[in-house]
Amino acid sequence: MSRSPQGVGIGLRREHFDALPETERHVDWLEIIPENFIANGGRSRRVLDRCHERWAIGAHGVALSIGGPDPLDRDYLDLLKGLLDDLGAPIHTDHLCYAVAGGVNFADLLPLPFTEAAVHHVAQRARQVAEHLERPLLLENISTYADMPGAEMSEAEFIRAVLEESGCGLLLDVNNVYVNAFNRGTDAMADLQALPLERAGRIHIAGHKYRDDGDGAFAVDNHGTPVIAPVYELYRAALERTGPVPTLLERDLNVPPLDEVLDEADAVRAIYTEVTGG
Repeated sequence: MSRSPQGVGIGLRREHFDALPETERHVDWLEIIPENFIANGGRSRRVLDRCHERWAIGAHGVALSIGGPDPLDRDYLDLLKGLLDDLGAPIHTDHLCYAVAGGVNFADLLPLPFTEAAVHHVAQRARQVAEHLERPLLLENISTYADMPGAEMSEAEFIRAVLEESGCGLLLDVNNVYVNAFNRGTDAMADLQALPLERAGRIHIAGHKYRDDGDGAFAVDNHGTPVIAPVYELYRAALERTGPVPTLLERDLNVPPLDEVLDEADAVRAIYTEVTGG
């Protein structure tokens, strides 16, 4: 059964495995981290299958390492394609970053150098992934806490160049825009408007936290707190440019009861409906 996510969704997280399949509240669609379900049966797959009976399911990966130096993991891509086919997922999404180098998995999403060479490297690999999965690939703008040296362009210019050369779409994370702007001391709204929003096929919105290690406060994208007003403002501005792009409220840490997550999703949906009429 192939269904495309529409409106505002939430993540399928283990904390809600009991409550979510039974909820009578409004849910537009669900997103999974596919690495938690690939080649897994048991309870996780049973819950996923029950949810799939009710809702469209999107997949957002964390293991692709599209910008890494190591060869693409064909076994992983085979398993991923099987899961996406089972779910009827029309696209796949992952992060514009690297996570593996020299066979070492850093368990983090690490920034790429903003160079022409990196553009060509990522674009070639992204085309290979989309061809292997037999569906379009969207790449997410990540939160970064250091800029790689040797930049030849801005982050927005790098993202645009990768997407144009690869043919991929953008997964726009508005919280990451805010976090990066806060940490770099730039204007978040200007940074948002510089991105290739016309290529956005999905939007993520989330919360963050602040830390101070003695050199001043900096923001950390942790998906563990409610969305704040400035991020909602970025979301509204993004929708005014993109139109009704499916949106995912991310909550991965400090996961509250399902009703609290759905209350926040309702707040996101109110903006979505007001701006897009959808």
